[in-house]
Amino acid sequence: MDESFTPPPPMSSSQHNHVKRMLNSNRFKSPSKTIYSDRFIPSRSASNFALFNLSPYTEDGCSCSPYGSALRSALFGPSTPNKFESPNIFRFKSETRQSMHSLSLTPFTSQDVLLPGYDYNHKPLKRPRKIPPSSFKVLDAPALQDDFYLNLVDWSSSNVLAVALENSVYLWNASSSKVTKLCDLGVDDSVCSVGWAPLGTYLAVGSNSGKVQIWDVTQGKSIRTMEGHRLRVGTLAWSSSLLSSGSRDKSIYQRDIRVQEDFVSKLSGHKSEVCGLKWSYDNRELASGGNDNKLLVWNQNSTQPILKFCEHTAAVKAIAWSPHTNGLLASGGGTADRSIRFWSTTTNSQLNCIDTGSQVCNLVWSKNVNELVSTHGYSQNQIMVWKYPTMSKLATLTGHTYRVLYLSISPDGQTIVTGAGDETLRFWNVFPSRKSQMQEFSLMQDPEMY
Repeated sequence: MDESFTPPPPMSSSQHNHVKRMLNSNRFKSPSKTIYSDRFIPSRSASNFALFNLSPYTEDGCSCSPYGSALRSALFGPSTPNKFESPNIFRFKSETRQSMHSLSLTPFTSQDVLLPGYDYNHKPLKRPRKIPPSSFKVLDAPALQDDFYLNLVDWSSSNVLAVALENSVYLWNASSSKVTKLCDLGVDDSVCSVGWAPLGTYLAVGSNSGKVQIWDVTQGKSIRTMEGHRLRVGTLAWSSSLLSSGSRDKSIYQRDIRVQEDFVSKLSGHKSEVCGLKWSYDNRELASGGNDNKLLVWNQNSTQPILKFCEHTAAVKAIAWSPHTNGLLASGGGTADRSIRFWSTTTNSQLNCIDTGSQVCNLVWSKNVNELVSTHGYSQNQIMVWKYPTMSKLATLTGHTYRVLYLSISPDGQTIVTGAGDETLRFWNVFPSRKSQMQEFSLMQDPEMY
């Protein structure tokens, strides 16, 4: 190799200007010539068409028909003529090690970003929540009655559980596990229902004699006794200072504890025992269920029902208002019915009906997620967790050996307590916390936050 160096001849004026234009091409634009950028042309000979069940050549020798038609369909929509159709196009093959979501021929825009844990529609792939199959705490409840029409368990907003055992009411503090006896009605009477006021300071006690007592739990004494019913009071429901009581005498009394009278109005509509009462979350509507298989809806001022739902074929004790949708009401029927039905009180219509296969004893809606729990009697004695509105079953919990007649939910919305004629109270973790739901919502909005 000749390593000697021979200097080049000096450049002419035109050559010098040409080099200057090249060095300053980012600032110089030729007025007469368009400058094109480089293009990348892929080599189809190196493409693995067999992976997608595509052949690079057609029978007539054209090398672009399958590829081109699929590309045209993806870019310009399905109206483009397409001579190549395959059910497996752009889908992962079955031999891939992981189950993947099917791909769609949806054109991506410049704003589309593929993130881990997201599908092509930008919906997060949610992991199914694990609900513990067993109760985490069991308490003995001797003499807890096995009576479908009674309501003997209620959990207050101050985290105190009230339980009626025969003629007495006991309070269990969930924070300290301390048990105190609140009252004893004597040998001639028994407790048929208990219900906490919204603030958790007053407890209403309905008796077999038809009387309703109001107890101040902070002082541990009864502040008044209200009469009116001729037979047992099996259900109670509070709306601020207004207390509703339902009885075996087929009537509902509205009682304002601020006034001297025992009741301010009487609601007549059921033709048999009233065994279920629930106020809506906005305190505008009261739902009542009876042994006449009827579900009735009342407003604050009515003495006759404003809505009547007569589709159940057994007693309606289980009632729950949705905290997420205004006017959405769920109800459950007894042994001959076994169904959960959903109603809209705004449109006066039935929305859905689910056959559960067992007597429906109670319903409660989660405040933290759009899910609900049902407890059942004959013949499975189970607890079911449902996702609304699909009503897909998230869990079936077993443990009680008798009908699960009593149900209440903790003030934080995560734990439920169930009671049965097997004389036990069982505590279950079924719902997520509100904080975890807020974090999950934030993650859906901004996956990089966590």
